[in-house]
Amino acid sequence: MLAISLMRMGAKGKPFYRLVVKEKRSKRDGKYLENVGTYNPMVNPAEVILKHDRVQYWLSVGAQPTETVASLIKNNPAQTETPAQEESSVSS
Repeated sequence: MLAISLMRMGAKGKPFYRLVVKEKRSKRDGKYLENVGTYNPMVNPAEVILKHDRVQYWLSVGAQPTETVASLIKNNPAQTETPAQEESSVSS
């Protein structure tokens, strides 16, 4: 079974995480199939970067997110257009 979970990176006391798709039984920092985003809790506010199209793909094929990853996905919805793109499309 596939899972979307956090993989810890960074130095001691300075955590940084990758959101990865991996086999449910593999180790926390072990082999993974694909990196689908990052999470940096050390900045204020916490920085979350997701590849929403790839996350949706893996969810559609049956990958189960952990509780923490599910809350990160829920609280960081996909942006359809950035404000800078909206301004340039209006002025054109």
